[in-house]
Amino acid sequence: MADVTLSAGAAPSRTGRVRRVEGPVRAGWSAMPLLVLAALYVLLPLVAVGLYSLATRWTTDVLPAGYTLEHWIGGFADARFRGVLWRSLGLAVAVAVIDILLVAPAVYWQRVRNPAIRPVLETLAAIPFAMPLLVIAFGLLRATGDYLPMVQGSLGLLVAAHVAVAFSFVYWSVDGAMAAAKVEELAEAARTCGATTGQILRRVILPNIGPGLASGAILAFAVSFNEIAIVQVTTGSRFETVQLYLLNMLKSADADFNVLAVMTMINFAVTLALSIAVVYANAGRSASPPAGPARGGKP
Repeated sequence: MADVTLSAGAAPSRTGRVRRVEGPVRAGWSAMPLLVLAALYVLLPLVAVGLYSLATRWTTDVLPAGYTLEHWIGGFADARFRGVLWRSLGLAVAVAVIDILLVAPAVYWQRVRNPAIRPVLETLAAIPFAMPLLVIAFGLLRATGDYLPMVQGSLGLLVAAHVAVAFSFVYWSVDGAMAAAKVEELAEAARTCGATTGQILRRVILPNIGPGLASGAILAFAVSFNEIAIVQVTTGSRFETVQLYLLNMLKSADADFNVLAVMTMINFAVTLALSIAVVYANAGRSASPPAGPARGGKP
């Protein structure tokens, strides 16, 4: 039977003959209206909040009557406004650093030295997804009330709770990076060359999982920065974060909604920057091949 060669504009029929398909394929254009509607659905509320943060007066007209930076300047001049931002940023940075310091050695030990602990780590990583954060917060209050009443309402309890919640995101990110880098082979080759465990971690493992560490740290930062349920239950207004500030402003009778819009835009800008950073970190992880020690002096 003779071979039939198909061209870009041809398609086989049931009889084995080639029939030509007329006209270009326009399947991609059919999704364009849906993409436009989805973009409008997401962007219009953000544009409205951004305009409201700059509006002098906005009542019945489609657009504000005028624009000013007074609300932004006044917001940053407020000590409470600045304190909320600094507390949220400091808490998120602390949570990200602690999670990386805890998770990276644990995942390395699991993969190289003791694979039997993997089910334990995976179970711990699944808990924040299986249980609502509010349940976790009340569970922490009950546990500390029975055994450690002195830590209730403290910043340490809040940090520990956020570290536990963000553990899941850091674990899966670091575990995926170590799997892609094949750390078992890298560690074995480094031990053959006489490297100690500390040298293996510093000079071999960490350089190869850098994008994974960055992605995990960014996710931990985002989780802590945008979390409100645990903050509200464990510390309340004693440690007011961005999300709790927004909630308190909404419940206040004399709230300045223009300043509230300013804080909302700052929150969105931080979240957007973190999302872009995660995308770039994951792109770097997929683009960079694992680099192991040279063997026999050959590249």
